[in-house]
Amino acid sequence: MRLFGAPASSAALPTAAERIRSILAAAHSMTVITDGLRSEVRHLDGGDPMGRLHLHPAEPGGHAEHRPAIRLEFTDVAPTPVRDRVRARVTVLGRLLTPYSDLSAESGTESTCMEFERAELETAEGIAYVGLEELDEAGPDPLAAYEAGMLTHLLDDHHDLVTLLLRLVQPQPTAAVVRALPLAMDRYGITLRLEARRGHRDVRLPFPSTLDDVEQSGAQIQALFSAARRRSHRNTLPA
Repeated sequence: MRLFGAPASSAALPTAAERIRSILAAAHSMTVITDGLRSEVRHLDGGDPMGRLHLHPAEPGGHAEHRPAIRLEFTDVAPTPVRDRVRARVTVLGRLLTPYSDLSAESGTESTCMEFERAELETAEGIAYVGLEELDEAGPDPLAAYEAGMLTHLLDDHHDLVTLLLRLVQPQPTAAVVRALPLAMDRYGITLRLEARRGHRDVRLPFPSTLDDVEQSGAQIQALFSAARRRSHRNTLPA
């Protein structure tokens, strides 16, 4: 059993920094480890913890060894019931500059300052390390806060359209595929997980155009459906 599933087929993908920012923006909980204590922070409710956590560059010779280390852990779980639902893990490492305060949406206005060391993104492809400048320049995907609802709606109310999208998969799935589910969606396209009796693989279906806003998603998704219908029609034409 593979924790993160199979790598998706080649198509445009978010950068590691964009993926991290998107996971943080959509997070509902995280694990905080500092001063030897481990605590679970819940009720983030899509409130990006980066808005309450002030990251500062490491200071050379800044006596970092005297500051408490802090480790923030986030798990990106697929909203649909695919196999191996963990899509990625994010870890943010650093040292505290101010006393730690609860970063949940239910806490007060106090914020926490952190001397940033690195961020790590762990996926099926391995571990990517992201620095502070790259993280600051990246923004969350415009669909990050809406992805879970969009994928569950597609699966629960329009599963026939998920099957239709299989027409766009190349090479075409064989009879060994017993189930196809939407796994992820971002500004670049949709990822489907094709599950066989043994194992699975992920395929990317790119949108015709990259999205800049969630309002553009409807037209791009419909464009994929239209392309799939055209391919289905061509396949039924007499030779």
